[in-house]
Amino acid sequence: MPQKSLAASEDNALGTFLRDRRMRLDPATFGFPAERRRTPGLRREEVAQRSNISATWYTWLEQGRGGAPSADVLDRLAAGMMLTEPEREHLYILAFGHPPEARYRQAEGITPRLQRVLDAFPFSPAIIRTATWDVLAWNTAAAAVLTDYSTLPREGRNILRLMFSNERIQAAQKDWRTVARYVVGAFRADAARAGAGAEIAQLVEELSHQSPEFAALWRDNEVVGHGDGVKRLAHHRIGPIELEFSTFAVEGRPDLTMMVYNPATAETAVRLKGLIQEAAEADTALTV
Repeated sequence: MPQKSLAASEDNALGTFLRDRRMRLDPATFGFPAERRRTPGLRREEVAQRSNISATWYTWLEQGRGGAPSADVLDRLAAGMMLTEPEREHLYILAFGHPPEARYRQAEGITPRLQRVLDAFPFSPAIIRTATWDVLAWNTAAAAVLTDYSTLPREGRNILRLMFSNERIQAAQKDWRTVARYVVGAFRADAARAGAGAEIAQLVEELSHQSPEFAALWRDNEVVGHGDGVKRLAHHRIGPIELEFSTFAVEGRPDLTMMVYNPATAETAVRLKGLIQEAAEADTALTV
């Protein structure tokens, strides 16, 4: 008997998952009377009501009847049951065999824990950027070596805006046109993967009006990966430096990427350490 029950659950994994999540929900949290109930959690008709679907259809879903639901129904259920993003993704995988299409959401900030990860690299510039290449967070090394993002308005912290409108950033690139082409191709891939179509269109229109170079590169439709590589800069204070960069996904946030730059040569390491220590001492002097 137990084996038969397990097999039945596997045959109707979607219904089993829905029933399990429904029975974990607190009626009072959802505004339903907390009177004595025969079973824990919400009733089927309450989930159906919150999800704006018929109670019969929801019952069939739990029972594995009526065929596969649409993506719209799954999104209604996820919202109605207040599923987390990983739970919503699991719902799609059970129903369709693949996760939902990416839905871009504008990031407002990062957690203190993630900021501490950036700060754990005292002599390696590290940033967190969004799918539209807005720099969301950075460490002291990044401010000293790359750009002091704290001095820029929020909208000015976009890597493409800096690349195509900031003369100091352009002058620092050893081969600006090659770097710009690479950046545009990688940006196109990142933004499309994250489902940020509307955000892309707005930024592309702005940059195309401001920069003929960007407009031409965007029309080329190149797409490149941006996993790792070498960045060569003519730093305005310490001269030429070489940095190796690596990118890392932020678990649970497909729209965020962490980039870490490490010195590619011993000479660059010495120069970076001196510059970063000098910047840290200046910050300390300002706060005393």
